[in-house]
Amino acid sequence: QVQLVESGGGLVQVGGSLRLSCAASGRSFGSSAMGWFRQAPGQEREFVAISWSGGGTTYRDSVRGRFTMSRDNLKNMVYLQMNSLQYEDTAIYYCAARPPGASEFGDWGQGTRVTVSS
Repeated sequence: QVQLVESGGGLVQVGGSLRLSCAASGRSFGSSAMGWFRQAPGQEREFVAISWSGGGTTYRDSVRGRFTMSRDNLKNMVYLQMNSLQYEDTAIYYCAARPPGASEFGDWGQGTRVTVSS
């Protein structure tokens, strides 16, 4: 199991930037797929970006080119750099882990709120 704590959310203007961080604990971090997900008010949770344990990152179409996910396996940290933020990016952002052998993202943080305004 991986324990996750997100930070870095806040209020930002349209076109601005934020960097989210996720601190992870647990022995399997380095071999886990890590993901950023978000849930906007009244909507279902959706994936934003996934960093695969074997390398490579998959992005949601609407954030590709604006968001960059990175991970530091030595520090057990995951980041999401968000640039050119838009109203539609307003949501609670969650960090999640899919440990090796698991079929889904089963470990979740408590979330950090991002609000984009004019």
